[in-house]
Amino acid sequence: MRLKSLYTIIIFLVSFVTKVTGQPDTESPVSPVLDLVTVNQLTGYSEISWTASSSPDVTGYVVYEYINNEGYSLDTIHNPLITSYIHNNLKSSELSVSYVVAAFDSAGNISPLSNFLNTVFLTASLDTCNKKIELDWNNYPSDPRQVESYTVLYSVNEGIYSEAGTIPGDKSSFSIDDFSLDVQYCFIIRADLEGGVFSLSNKACVNTRMQKPPQWINADFATVTQENDILLSFKIDPLSEITEYILERKTGTSGSFQEIEYFPDETESLLYTDTDTDISKINYYRLSAVNSCDVAITISNVASNIVLSLEKIENELHLAWNPYKEWNGIVDIYKLLINTRGTYEERYTISSYDTAFAIAYSDLMYDVTGQEVCFIIKAYETANPYGVYGESSSSRICTPVTERITVPNLFTPDEDLVNDLFSPVLSFTPAEYQLIITDLKRRRIFTTRDYAEKWDGTENGVPVSEGVFLWFLNVTEPSGDKVIKTGTVTVYRSQK
Repeated sequence: MRLKSLYTIIIFLVSFVTKVTGQPDTESPVSPVLDLVTVNQLTGYSEISWTASSSPDVTGYVVYEYINNEGYSLDTIHNPLITSYIHNNLKSSELSVSYVVAAFDSAGNISPLSNFLNTVFLTASLDTCNKKIELDWNNYPSDPRQVESYTVLYSVNEGIYSEAGTIPGDKSSFSIDDFSLDVQYCFIIRADLEGGVFSLSNKACVNTRMQKPPQWINADFATVTQENDILLSFKIDPLSEITEYILERKTGTSGSFQEIEYFPDETESLLYTDTDTDISKINYYRLSAVNSCDVAITISNVASNIVLSLEKIENELHLAWNPYKEWNGIVDIYKLLINTRGTYEERYTISSYDTAFAIAYSDLMYDVTGQEVCFIIKAYETANPYGVYGESSSSRICTPVTERITVPNLFTPDEDLVNDLFSPVLSFTPAEYQLIITDLKRRRIFTTRDYAEKWDGTENGVPVSEGVFLWFLNVTEPSGDKVIKTGTVTVYRSQK
C-alpha cells in the first residue's frame, strides 16, 4: 500500500476524533530514528530496528520500503512499544532494499519519514582468467552511525565463518586470490558501525571449479649443444589440466621477455631447441602456462645458458663464466671438460661458488694432439624440490695450440739424477717424431720415434765419451706443419 493510502485512513481517524472530542489534534508526532537494518543469516530476511518517537501519544509505527524517494507501506504496527520489524521475504538476497519508518498517534497524525537505511547487497564472482574471487557490495549509510570499516567473512563448504580481511568504510570491493579449487566459498560483508553495532549483508556463494593450472613448472636446463644451439627442457606438474604454454626469451639483463614459441598441446614435459639466438650472449628463458583467457597463471623458474670466456696470460689459461641461473634447486658443482685429443674429458671439479679457473698450459701441452685446446664448463643441480636434477653445458671456447720446440745444449749423464737425460722439449704432442743422435763423424749413436723416449748418454748401453754430439729432429706439429731442426749437445760428466 502506498503512502497516500495510509493518509486516507488517517484523515478518517482525525474526523472521528474531532466528532468525539470537538477539538481536532493536528500535530504530527516526532519521527523515529531508524537505527539498524541487517540481514538475518538463517532466514535471509531483513531485520529493522528503530528508536521510538519521543512524542507521548504515539500509538504505533508504519514500516515502508523506500524506493526512489517514496515510501511503500509494508506493515502497520499498533503498539508503540514495538520498535523492530522483520521483512519476511527474500528480496534482500537479490538486491539492496531500503527502509524508512514513521510514527502515528491516537489522533491519526503521522510523523515525517525517518532517515533511510538499506541492506548491504553482496555479489561474488569467480574470475577464472586471473584466478580471483571478486566481491562487490553497496555501501551502508553512515547515518545515524558512522561506518568504521567492512569485514569480509567467508566459509568453505558451509563451514564456520572466518575473517578474510577488513577494509576502510568508504570501500566496497575486495579481491581474493588465495583460495582452493573445487570447493564452495560463501561470503558475508559485515558493516562495522560505531558503538560496536554491525549490519550483515546477504550471503553470496561461488563454486571454485576452474581449469586446474600446474602448481609448478620446472625449467630443467638450458644447455649449449654441439651444433651451437640452446636446448631447453621443462617438466610440468602432471596434475595440471592446462595444455597451452608460451616460451619466452630475454637476451641480456635489460629489456623484457618476448614470446618465441607457442605450444598448444603439452602435458608433462617439453623439449625445445632455440636455433635462432647468439650463444655468445646470456639468454634467459621461462615457460608460462596459459589459461583459456590467454593469461599466464603459472610461470617456471628462469633458465639461462652459460657463456665461457678464455684469456691467455703467459703460461696460464684463465677461464671465466656466468653462474647458471636459476634452478629450483641449487648449483652443486661445476666441472671443467677439456678436449686435447678429439674428445672432451672431465678434468677438474670446481666449487659452485666459483666462476673462474686458471690452468697452467704446461699441464696440458703434452696431451695436445690437435691444432687447438677446447674447454666446456658443465653445471650440475642438486636439491631440486621436484626430483629433477639438471645439467647445463656452456658454450665451447678454444685456444690455438702453442707449438714450441726447445732443445738443451748440455746434459750430464752421470747418474746423479740431475740432468741425466737428453731430449727436445715440446709444448705439444707431435703427430710424427724422430730424433737421431750422431757423433761428429755422423755415426748414429741413438735414434727413436717415441717423443717420450730420452737419450741417456750411452751407445748400446755403454757410456759415450764426453764431448760434442749432433742431433737431428724431424717433427710433425698438431697443425700439420713439419719441422726439421739440427744442433749440437755436449755430454759432460762431473768428476767423482
